[in-house]
Amino acid sequence: MGPEDENSDDFEVEMATLVRSSPVLMKTHNMGTCHIGSFVDFSQPLSVSRVVQRVFKSISVVIFQAKINLLLPFGPLAIILHYLTKKHGLVFFFSLLGIIPLAERLGYATEQLAFYTGPTVGGLLNATFGNATEMIISLYALGNGMIRVVQQSLLGSILSNMLLVLGCAFFSGGIVHYNKVQVFNKASAVVNSGLLLMAVMGLMFPAVLHFTHSEVQYGKSEVALSRFSSCIMLVAYASYLFFQLRSQHNSYNPIDEDERNAEDDSDEEEMPEITQWEAIAWLAVLTTWVSILSGYLVDAIQGASESLNLPVAFISVVLLPIVGNAAEHASAIMFAMKNKLDITLGVAIGSSTQISMFVIPFCVVVGWIMGKDMDLNFQLFETATLFITVLVVAFMLQEGTANYFKGLMLILCYLIVAASFFVHVDPATSDD
Repeated sequence: MGPEDENSDDFEVEMATLVRSSPVLMKTHNMGTCHIGSFVDFSQPLSVSRVVQRVFKSISVVIFQAKINLLLPFGPLAIILHYLTKKHGLVFFFSLLGIIPLAERLGYATEQLAFYTGPTVGGLLNATFGNATEMIISLYALGNGMIRVVQQSLLGSILSNMLLVLGCAFFSGGIVHYNKVQVFNKASAVVNSGLLLMAVMGLMFPAVLHFTHSEVQYGKSEVALSRFSSCIMLVAYASYLFFQLRSQHNSYNPIDEDERNAEDDSDEEEMPEITQWEAIAWLAVLTTWVSILSGYLVDAIQGASESLNLPVAFISVVLLPIVGNAAEHASAIMFAMKNKLDITLGVAIGSSTQISMFVIPFCVVVGWIMGKDMDLNFQLFETATLFITVLVVAFMLQEGTANYFKGLMLILCYLIVAASFFVHVDPATSDD
């Protein structure tokens, strides 16, 4: 035991000397983002036993420590039922349950990778992989020609993030911190609200053009307008990323100095549980498994609608987004209960902005490449619902404060929206 203790002491001294001698490592160490495991991988020679030990430890951390992973067996069970039975309702339900832990673990792996990439790139990765589930499901549905499922599921993700996720976060944070007013930075909320209104404008004109029958070429002009608007929206979102991450970086930091210091103190206690390459490997594995399950989920939507006697619109707008937003839902509530509302807004409103300004236009462009007439005509009912939702949330955010009553109002608004789609009949098939 003596030589091993001496070796470990020598290694710790070398690490301390390395951290003090490098300004970058010193800054990383002070931020609480230095992980001793990543240095061990490079400072000691790799061996088969060490690799196997590291793999089992990573599996233990990612798979067995999260209680939500008890739902993982439902994924393989859904695949088995798909080939053994024709019960699309069970296949759809089990696929939903199987995707929930995968979406949550995607968020976890992204957070672990953010320890090594820094907060700026980490925030972008979190928003991107947080919407990976919705994007994968949409691309599978688009490949199968289910354009209305793509439109309604992406619309439902926006509504779910803005009303249900943000509402539950405000409500939970308000209950925990009922004796004080929770504040957040209004600058970021105002910019995101403006982008969401721009997305509403992009969706509204093709729908109005279609229903007023004022197209130059009926059925073609709205598709051409949608493709042009999608390219403009992608440029706007890229400009927004540059504006947020580069030009106006200081404007999006928390204004309250005491709150910033409190966040820094809490961040110092947080350490990554897996290494950088392990996080990248887990992102690849989880994304692949989500892609596989999404295929079975999309195939079972129509049969599930008939067997469960539920409208396809309700399944697409309500059920699918709740599963895809599981990671955002959990993290937004957690950060709100920790009084970190700026991060909560980044998760909920930032995710809605990315779906409306990036994922939807991206699907239009991909459909253009695939020869599918995917457009921004989401029909009048869906477009009006989105427009009213954006207005309600914008009014809620204009004061820069949050409480449990605002959260309760957002949740109740979401219940009204869900009930509306339960009794809504999609007119798209009759129009065609």
